[in-house]
Amino acid sequence: MSSASREPVRFVDLAAQQARIRDRVDAAIARVLDHGQYIMGPEVAELERQLSAHCGATHSIACSSGTDALAMVLMAAEVRPGQAIFCPAFTFVATAEVVAWLGAHVWFVDVDADTFNMDPASLEIAIAAARAAGHAPVGIIPVDLFGIPADYDPISKIAAREGLWVLGDGAQAYGARYHNRRVGTLAMATATSFFPAKPLGAYGDGGAIFTDDAELAEILRSILFHGKGTSQYDNVRIGMTGRIDTMQAAILIEKLAIFDDEIEARNRIAARYSDLLKGHVATPVVPEGLQSVWAQYTVKLPDGADRAAIQAHMKDLGVPSAVYYAKPLHRQDAYSHHGVAGGALPVTDMLSACVLSLPMHPYLDEETQDRVTSALIGALG
Repeated sequence: MSSASREPVRFVDLAAQQARIRDRVDAAIARVLDHGQYIMGPEVAELERQLSAHCGATHSIACSSGTDALAMVLMAAEVRPGQAIFCPAFTFVATAEVVAWLGAHVWFVDVDADTFNMDPASLEIAIAAARAAGHAPVGIIPVDLFGIPADYDPISKIAAREGLWVLGDGAQAYGARYHNRRVGTLAMATATSFFPAKPLGAYGDGGAIFTDDAELAEILRSILFHGKGTSQYDNVRIGMTGRIDTMQAAILIEKLAIFDDEIEARNRIAARYSDLLKGHVATPVVPEGLQSVWAQYTVKLPDGADRAAIQAHMKDLGVPSAVYYAKPLHRQDAYSHHGVAGGALPVTDMLSACVLSLPMHPYLDEETQDRVTSALIGALG
């Protein structure tokens, strides 16, 4: 075994990406230092222009984080106590957290066993249960988990029938496609995250909101700058400090330039993972007509497998793994008083007990990938 193969595998290799574009990133940072417009500098507007051109949304509003992106849309929608908003329980806490910030009721929905995304049938059960509980349904937040878009067509039909808006949580899936449409164009508004480990990541926090609604976009630009009207000293609504800083925008412009090439590499690597692991674990399913950006490559372990022992065995071989999400949101203490579709989420509970995510990034070479899969297959016995 070579000395290189004995080094610990990186779960996400940001250093390899940085080596590819370091000169361009350094030049972009230098330009910001030279002009000194660290807040709302010209790179912010340029990033927004490029994001719109890339995803097809009419309006792109760059902001401080994916969580703030979600929150600002809810603020613009004037979410208030007594209302009900529906989201999957198998996701990161930010999706539900922003609903709770505004005092509304979170209703947790089960997910599809193959895609891990919101199950429309469970959504219908949750809407009926919320109404029976005296809560007023207003919105749905599907999550594009691990890089695969949620099933927006049936969700949007339910929303239209019930008079609800749809806010896409695309924090893990910017760049993905749903039947020839990019994430960012599939809902009333879509929020995404530029956290460093995301497929398109900054070197700090950042996010964006996408919409085709000009009035909503204008309100969001006001909210992210303290609810400003003609200036920050003319406050026409309650707002927040939701701006992205110019340095992160400059870095993201350089990363966006290579992003489509990285998406292609992620899909090639994911396909090879699935070939190598076929018959050993349940590999991820991407429905026909959809394209993932593979924020995570997540398998389902066989029934009875000891996940902790498998992870320990892999770690001993220098191969990291991760579990998203071992304790789903409907079982978190902070959300125990919120609603649950049908009183139980069996698919969510099943997934929480058996999923395992493997190293995934565009610079994962075949030798390292072989090492990862060999470690997992060996751990399975």
